[in-house]
Amino acid sequence: MTPRLKELYLKEIQSALKTEFGFKNLNMGPKIEKIILNMGLGLDGNDSKVLKSCEDDLAKIAGQKPVKTKFKKSVANFKTRKGSNAGLKVTLRKNKMYEFLDRLVNIALPRIKDFRGLSPNGFDKFGNYTFGVKEHIIFPEVSFDRSDKVRGLDIVIVISSLSKEHSFALLQKMNFPFIKKGDN
Repeated sequence: MTPRLKELYLKEIQSALKTEFGFKNLNMGPKIEKIILNMGLGLDGNDSKVLKSCEDDLAKIAGQKPVKTKFKKSVANFKTRKGSNAGLKVTLRKNKMYEFLDRLVNIALPRIKDFRGLSPNGFDKFGNYTFGVKEHIIFPEVSFDRSDKVRGLDIVIVISSLSKEHSFALLQKMNFPFIKKGDN
């Protein structure tokens, strides 16, 4: 069964973007390639119990097992050792990616306390969008009682597009709650 957001993209959003920007065919328009979720643990990466609980939480959020990331260099000021655990990451593609986006926009983001919207300044020069969430417990899959500590989560949405404006239009049509200019 195809995800709801993917069907919406294929049936409506793709053709709307084609007419809005004057693309010659549908494949010239922006499309989401993958979504990367990253949870940095810092000094807690050495504690196996904390690492296991964070791994479980991220697996529930993403729907697949995360990969442990390692430090590449030893830095004395940050108390890091080369090869020790730095954090966890998950790369979502295809149907899982669309299902995660749907849950993020419609369920998780509205649960953030005092949420005013996402900043439209998170686009890089290639059109990818990056933002952070301060509390990973906004996802309904994660139990507030079972998590030992509230942790942050970085979300990177990799978009194949020609410019930032095309990526912004795609995410707007997918109901991303961006802050409108003039609202503070």
